[in-house]
Amino acid sequence: MKINVLTLFPDMFTPLQVSMLGRGLEDGKWKLNLVNFRDFTTDVHHHVDDTPYGGGAGMVLQIMPIKKALDSLKEKGKVIITAPQGKTFNEEMAQSWSKEENLTFICGHYEGFDQRIYDLADETVSIGDYVLTGGELPTMSMIDATVRLLPGILGNSASAVEESFSHGLLEYPQYTRPADFEGKKVPEVLTSGNHQKIAQWRHKQALKATLLHRPDMLEKRELTIQEQEMLNEIKAELNE
Repeated sequence: MKINVLTLFPDMFTPLQVSMLGRGLEDGKWKLNLVNFRDFTTDVHHHVDDTPYGGGAGMVLQIMPIKKALDSLKEKGKVIITAPQGKTFNEEMAQSWSKEENLTFICGHYEGFDQRIYDLADETVSIGDYVLTGGELPTMSMIDATVRLLPGILGNSASAVEESFSHGLLEYPQYTRPADFEGKKVPEVLTSGNHQKIAQWRHKQALKATLLHRPDMLEKRELTIQEQEMLNEIKAELNE
């Protein structure tokens, strides 16, 4: 996969070039192409923004340099703009994007985009109901969530499948050594060696975590008979 990012601040994307994603870059499992659209301006001062027609506070990004930057790309793939009015990014979206050969993100700044820039994009996406100074941080979050799903990026290929949201449930609790730390012990089932009981315990704990912290996810999930029985047990235990 190749990911293009149109941004005024390419230096901000260093976090994507370290750790597991960085190793993936070095191994050629994905590519990151950072494009500063200021390089596509034509005036002496390299302006990328201007005052809005009709008046108002702040400056608005112009369409010309962004359009030229997009046109310079040989393979754009799906073009994505980060903006508050977009649909909220989620794991399902990351799964879908991870199957693309090319993705292109356009990062906004200042008071927003000239409205005609949205016509250049295939999708407008938000990461939540709050305002940031630019689109770089949301873009990095979405790239991280997407690229980590590519084959060979994570050390254990099962990790991405088992994590929160992959199956519509939050992740079950995890433990490691020591088995007893200051009186806080690891649940006995996890040290029993009985893989069937461990799997059942983990499933039940995932349901419990989801019920307690994200009950809205359960409303969207078609529960099996076994899951409904587990939920009834969990609710009874919580009411004791």
